[in-house]
Amino acid sequence: MLNIINKSPLDRSSLDSCLNAADGGAILLIEDGVYAATKGSVGEAKLKAAAGKFKLYALAPDLEARGVTDRIMEGVTTVDYGGFVDLVAEYKTCQSWL
Repeated sequence: MLNIINKSPLDRSSLDSCLNAADGGAILLIEDGVYAATKGSVGEAKLKAAAGKFKLYALAPDLEARGVTDRIMEGVTTVDYGGFVDLVAEYKTCQSWL
């Protein structure tokens, strides 16, 4: 399953809900969700702990728009919009976490 998170971990509990309920697959961070993948963020330790269970991705244009591209944590693969489409096509189901 592709789990899509678009909310900042400082604003909503979307990341926590996903990590607690999802069985694995991949996590794609988009929009303000990309803040979870930055070094020193509240989401960094959670994502590091989940790295064995999930493949981690962040949308590069959203990282760039927020000025955090240079702060991306290790273990997170950046994808462009074409990569986003590829992930949606690769996984049988997608879940957006609100």
